[in-house]
Amino acid sequence: MPPLFKYEGGFEMETVYANKKKKKISKKSQKVKAKNRHMIRSLRLREELSGYLFIAPWIIGFLFLMLGPLLFSLYTSFTNYNITSEMEFIGLENYKRMFTADQLFWTSLWNTLYYVLFSVPVTTAGAILLAVLLNQRVPGMKWYRTLYYLPAVLSGVAVYLLWMQLLSPSTGLVNTALSWFGIKGPAWLFNPDWTKPALILMKLWSVGGGMLLYLASLQGVPKTMYEAADIDGAGSLQKFFYITIPMITPVIFFDVVTSLIGGFQIFQEAYVMTENGDGGPINSLLFYNLHMWNNAFEMFNMGYASSMAWVLFVIVMILTVLNLKLGKKWVYYDGGDEK
Repeated sequence: MPPLFKYEGGFEMETVYANKKKKKISKKSQKVKAKNRHMIRSLRLREELSGYLFIAPWIIGFLFLMLGPLLFSLYTSFTNYNITSEMEFIGLENYKRMFTADQLFWTSLWNTLYYVLFSVPVTTAGAILLAVLLNQRVPGMKWYRTLYYLPAVLSGVAVYLLWMQLLSPSTGLVNTALSWFGIKGPAWLFNPDWTKPALILMKLWSVGGGMLLYLASLQGVPKTMYEAADIDGAGSLQKFFYITIPMITPVIFFDVVTSLIGGFQIFQEAYVMTENGDGGPINSLLFYNLHMWNNAFEMFNMGYASSMAWVLFVIVMILTVLNLKLGKKWVYYDGGDEK
């Protein structure tokens, strides 16, 4: 049998020793890595449990207070139910009636889409521009910010009654101000062509809530970016569109999504500002939720109203998912990463 090593203390002995040492180090590193992985998993599990603990009140409220009514309304949408009588299962008849026989359904859906299509961009742009103006260093700026934010905290019904007076064709302050410039104001809430623009104008008056969000985000934009743009010779508009807007896109995205959902839920304005909540002249203010309310609590057709509610849920869900998909193309977060 040949000797394992040619000579004692030679190169082969050193190689064997080095290999044994490497194996010991690798085993030790594997143990360390395994221990680190275990610690990371424990930390992640602890973070997940903490997160679930914080949202536990909402989960409990949803399971015990909301899930039941949701499932009940889903079943009710397939029945003929008027509260006082027993439910009669009729399948998809409510949905068939909605899309084929109820002309007011399409009218209310169009009115709501019109309102959302114009009110969301107008109020978003108005809140951004107002926040930019209120972000300047001017003496007494705190008072200006408070003044512009106050309409956002006023009670809804009180605001609607106030605007009914402001939009009065003969004595309203809006038409009076227009007459100072030689403009004859329209009959806002009495002319079908001007009823929805009147509500959009009223919505623009209360952009203080969105303004507050944009003001906070504007104050978080690094000043070094503006200083670098000044060195490069950028103008005010260039800094606004290439620095300010991209840096506040997460807040814009949040505001657009929530405003869109809130726009589809418009109800109180039309109910309070029209006679008997009938939707105004020629159903020009018959919004989707108002039509659903009339079916549920005026005609007591709960089954049909429930089907309308679920159609609205599907519409809002589709538009929200679409916003989330499109948001990846224009919303930028810290570090330049797109989420």
